[in-house]
Amino acid sequence: MPDEKTAASRAIVLKPLPRTGAALTHDVQRYQLYHLGRMRDCPPRYTYKALAWTLRDHLMSDWMNTYVARDQPGRRRGYYLSLEFLIGRSLANHVLNLGLDEASREALHRFGQTLEEVAEQETDAGLGNGGLGRLAACFMDSCATLDLPVMGYGLHYQYGMFHQRIENGYQVEDPDHWLRDGNPWEVERAEFTCRVPFGGRTEHYHDKAGIHRARWVDTSDVLAVPYDMPISGYRNHAVNTLRLWKSVSTDVFNLEEFNAGSYSEAVQAANQAEYISMVLYPNDSSENGKELRLRQQYFLVSASMQDALRQWRAAGNSDLTKFAEHNVFQMNDTHPSVAVAELMRLLLDQEGMRWDAAWAITTQCMAYTNHTLLPEALERWPVALFERLLPRLLEIVYEINARFLREVSVAWPGDIDRRRRMSIIEEGPVRQIRMAWLAIVGSFSVNGVAALHSRLLREGLFRDFVDLWPDKFNNKTNGVTPRRWVAHANPGLSALISEQIGEDWIADLSQLERLKPLAEASHAAFHAEWRAVKRANKERLAEIIKARCGVEFNPDALFDVQVKRIHEYKRQLLNVLHVIHLYNRINHGRLDGWADRCVLIGGKAAPGYAMAKRIIKLINSVADVVNSDPDVDGRLKMVFAPNYRVSSMEVIAPATDLSEQISTAGKEASGTGNMKFMMNGAITIGTYDGANIEILDAVGKDNFFLFGLHAEKIEALRPHYQPLSYVENDPDLREVIDLLKSGHFNLYEPGIFDMILDSLLSPHDPWMVLADFRSYVDAQERVAQAWQDEARWTRMSILNTASSGFFSTDRTMQEYNAGIWKLK
Repeated sequence: MPDEKTAASRAIVLKPLPRTGAALTHDVQRYQLYHLGRMRDCPPRYTYKALAWTLRDHLMSDWMNTYVARDQPGRRRGYYLSLEFLIGRSLANHVLNLGLDEASREALHRFGQTLEEVAEQETDAGLGNGGLGRLAACFMDSCATLDLPVMGYGLHYQYGMFHQRIENGYQVEDPDHWLRDGNPWEVERAEFTCRVPFGGRTEHYHDKAGIHRARWVDTSDVLAVPYDMPISGYRNHAVNTLRLWKSVSTDVFNLEEFNAGSYSEAVQAANQAEYISMVLYPNDSSENGKELRLRQQYFLVSASMQDALRQWRAAGNSDLTKFAEHNVFQMNDTHPSVAVAELMRLLLDQEGMRWDAAWAITTQCMAYTNHTLLPEALERWPVALFERLLPRLLEIVYEINARFLREVSVAWPGDIDRRRRMSIIEEGPVRQIRMAWLAIVGSFSVNGVAALHSRLLREGLFRDFVDLWPDKFNNKTNGVTPRRWVAHANPGLSALISEQIGEDWIADLSQLERLKPLAEASHAAFHAEWRAVKRANKERLAEIIKARCGVEFNPDALFDVQVKRIHEYKRQLLNVLHVIHLYNRINHGRLDGWADRCVLIGGKAAPGYAMAKRIIKLINSVADVVNSDPDVDGRLKMVFAPNYRVSSMEVIAPATDLSEQISTAGKEASGTGNMKFMMNGAITIGTYDGANIEILDAVGKDNFFLFGLHAEKIEALRPHYQPLSYVENDPDLREVIDLLKSGHFNLYEPGIFDMILDSLLSPHDPWMVLADFRSYVDAQERVAQAWQDEARWTRMSILNTASSGFFSTDRTMQEYNAGIWKLK
C-alpha cells in the first residue's frame, strides 16, 4: 500500500509495468542477481522468490491506484475481522488474476524451469485452520474481484496451527514455521503501529464539563505492527489489502537485567508480547492457553479498531457522528466479538463521546456472522479472566448488559427466566461472558451461512433475540471462489469449459448453466473429454498418494473422498464403519454389484481433542488391515492423507468422484468443501444439512445421494435413542461392531478403540452415528450402481458443475453488500 497521507494529497497514479515475457525475464533475473546473489543455474526455490517479488511489483501499481481511488472523504469502507485467513499459496493465484500465465511461463522457460515447478516452492500461509479461514480467504478474493472496498484484518502468525504427520497411525504435531524463509508478498507498515493495552486498572473522574469519565491506567502494553498482503481481483486492476498484526514488545531488551546476568529475564517482556501472534489457535485446554486465546482476540480487534479510526481521519473525515455512515465491520464468528466493547472504549475514553452517541455508532456499524450450531462452540470467557486482562472492557460489558436487560424487562415484564437466558453475563459457579450474546446485542445484522443453519439459529440458539429483534437476523449462504477452486486448481476442466462457453464464467459462475445441454448423451465427444480430464486429475492424485503414503490408487476405481477438520459431528466415524462393512463383504464373498473404490480421508484434529485424534488412529488402523489383506485384491483401498491443507485440496478436489458430506443433520452450519467438490464435477453423498440442502436443490435429487435423518427427526429421536437396537436389528452393522470389538484392527494394541465403541453404543451419543448407518450403506449401494453406468455418472458429474454457479463467493459477497454493507 502507499503511504496514506501522501497518496491522498498527491493523488499518485502509477503506470503498470510492462507485462511481456521478456520484461518478466529481465525483472526475475534482476532479483536473482542483485537481491539473491544468484548468477546462474538458480534453484527453483530462489526463482520462486524472484518471481514473487516481480509479480508484487506488478501488483503495486494497481494496489496504490486502488487505494487512491477510494481514499476520499465520505467514502464508505468495509472491514472484515477474522482470526483466520487460510489463503494457501499466492503465486499462481496472482498469475491468474493478473493475466500473466503465458508471460510467466515464457520467462521461466528461459531459466529452464516451469511455472508448476516454481509455484510448488511456495509454503502454504499458516494463517488459518479449516473452513472458517478458507471462507475468509474466498471472501477477500471475491471482494477484490467485485471491486468492493473491503480490508481484511487478521493476525500475523509466526507458526500455523501445526504440521501433521502420522506415526504408528497416531497424529503427531510439529511446528508449522511457514515464515522460516520469509514471505515475499507482505509489506511491513511500521508507521501504522498501534499500542494495545492489557491488565492495569480503571480510574474514574469527571471532566471539565462535569461528565463522568474513565481511563485505563497502569497497563502492560503490546505493540501491534501491521504487515499488508495484496489481494488481487480477477483482471480488473483492483487490489485489496489483508492487514495482519504482529505483536511486538514495547521494551525489546532490558540491558540492566542482561548486565546483571539475568539473560532470560532481559528478554522476558519481548517473549511474552510475541506469544500473542506466535501460534494460530494455541491449545486452550489449559488456563494459560485460554488466556492467550483471549489476548489474541483482543489484540486483533483493538489494533484493527484503532487503525480503522485512523484511516477514516486520514481520508479527510472529522465528524465522528458520521463514522457509522462511512464504516462497517463484519465479525467472522465470535472470535472478534470483543470489538463491540473495544469500539465503545475508544469512542468513550479516547474520543470523549457520551454513552448514547457512542452506542448508536457501534450498533450501526457492527455486523456478526455466526458459523456454528454447537452451543459449546459459542465462546464464553470467565469474568475473572476478563477482569484481570481487560478491566476497562469488563466495565463496558457490564454497562451494555445492564442497559440491554432493561430493554428486555420492558419487552417482557417480570420474565426473570428470559432475562437470565438473554443476559450477556452467564451466572453460575464460574461467571462467564457470552461473547455471541455480546455480538448480537452490539450488531445491526446477524447472519447464518446456509438456509437451514439460519433457520435453526432463529428457532433455537438465538430464538430469544429473534423475538426481540426479528429484522436483525438474515441468511447469507456461503460460497467459494471459482478462481482458486476451478480456474487454478483444475486447468484441464477450465480449458474444456472455456472451449464450450468462453472464459467469462470465471468471473460470473452463473454462466456454467450453459453446460447443462452438454450433459445429454448426444454429446458423446464432450463426455469423453470430460472423463479424460477427470482421469488425468485422478492419475496426478494417485501419484502423490503413492509417493507420500505408499498406497496405490487405481484411477479407474471410484475415488471416494472426505477431507475436512476431524470432528465427531462431521462423522468420519460413519465413513470408517462403511469401509469396514465393505471389507467384511469382500471377506465373505458378497460381491454382487461391487464397484472398486479408493477411500481418501484427511484432516487435522485439534491437539487437545482426544476423541478426534483417536478417530485418526482408527482410520489408519483400518487402512493398514484393508490395504495389506491379499483377499481384498485391489477392490478396496484406504488412505489417511497427512497434513491436509489448501494446496492439498487443490489436487484432491479435481480428482474426486464422490464427495462425502455426512455430518449429523442440524450440526453443520454450511460447509464449503461440498461446493469445491461440486464445482469440479464430484457427486455428493450427504445428509440434509448445511449447504448440502441448497446443493441438492440446485442439482436435483437424481444427481445427489441423500441419506439419513433430518434435523427435526434427529431431535425427536434424541430422548429415545438406543444404538444397541440398531446393532441388534441390522446384521451388517452387527458384523461391523463385532469386528471392532474383536480387536481385528488393533491386535497389538488391545483396548485402544474402546472409547470409540463406548461413544458409538452410548444412548447419549450426540452425533447419533448408528442411527444413520443403514441409510448411509443403502445410499452407498446406489453410488456403486450409478458408478457402473459410465454414461449416467458422466451426466451427473457435468450437471453438478453446471449447477454450481450459486455457490460462488461472488454471489455471496454481492448479497452481503446489498443486505449489510451498502458499499459502492
